[in-house]
Amino acid sequence: MDISIVIPLYNEEESLKELSDWIVAALKNSGYSYEVIFVDDGSTDASWKKVMEISASDSRFKGVKFRRNYGKSAGLNVGFAEAQGDVVITMDADLQDSPEEIPELYKMITEEGYDLVSGWKKKRYDPLTKTIPTKLFNWATRRMSGIELHDFNCGLKAYRKDLIKTIDVYGEMHRYIPVISKWAGFRKIAEKEVQHQKRKYGTTKFGLERFINGFLDLLVITFVSRFGKKPMHLFGTLGTLSFFGGFIIAVYLAVAKFAFHEYKMTERPLFYFGLLAMVIGTQLFLTGFLAEMVSRSGADKNHYLVETKTGLVN
Repeated sequence: MDISIVIPLYNEEESLKELSDWIVAALKNSGYSYEVIFVDDGSTDASWKKVMEISASDSRFKGVKFRRNYGKSAGLNVGFAEAQGDVVITMDADLQDSPEEIPELYKMITEEGYDLVSGWKKKRYDPLTKTIPTKLFNWATRRMSGIELHDFNCGLKAYRKDLIKTIDVYGEMHRYIPVISKWAGFRKIAEKEVQHQKRKYGTTKFGLERFINGFLDLLVITFVSRFGKKPMHLFGTLGTLSFFGGFIIAVYLAVAKFAFHEYKMTERPLFYFGLLAMVIGTQLFLTGFLAEMVSRSGADKNHYLVETKTGLVN
């Protein structure tokens, strides 16, 4: 199969039929074989009913439904696991991403050799409350990751199959798939300017908490990617430096006591700073040791309760 299109959704019942017709029309004369995998993230409206109707009328459309809302990362992770296409395209279900971009994204992966191509909505139709935080978020991500993309959070992306079968997407890390991919060794990353449509139905799921969580997640993914498999390198280094600093203070005070007969060293603030530094250093070192043990335990971060599927082999 040439293309798998993964579409996570939450309460988008009004858009789904129109989106599916748009995809069929966009790929009608392309000659590509494809499948479309809707992942219903615990919708409370009639979205799953629409997915089943679409799947019943066209076997290329398939679906997975979660028992409850897990978030977009969970939807992408499960969709990636089900995808069979050589190239995997992700897009949002709100009609703001154009399926007409799919053939060109596919060619950039198969013909130009990219591992990942991210869409760039250069001209956006979102309110300032969404665009300004997005610009700040993208700037911070570029600075910390070294990846020169204008729009990390664009839902329209294309991936080589072996990339999505290699990486793990959990929590709220879908924003950082390019960063995760780079640190997993997939470094051929490009972007393509894509169309952005005005939202036709429903309301945006973007809120202030997503902006705040985005920067917190950036710190997490930076730590996990660099030290997730070797936490002792961070905590052990900090702990050793802290303990060594405290030890130097203790030696200085001991010399001052015995060589210069300074008997009131316990009344000096420096004594307590040295003691605190050694205690904190010991704690950091033990934290690194425990984190090293946890990192090797192989805990499953991607276990989701799937209620039912349609058009897919269980």
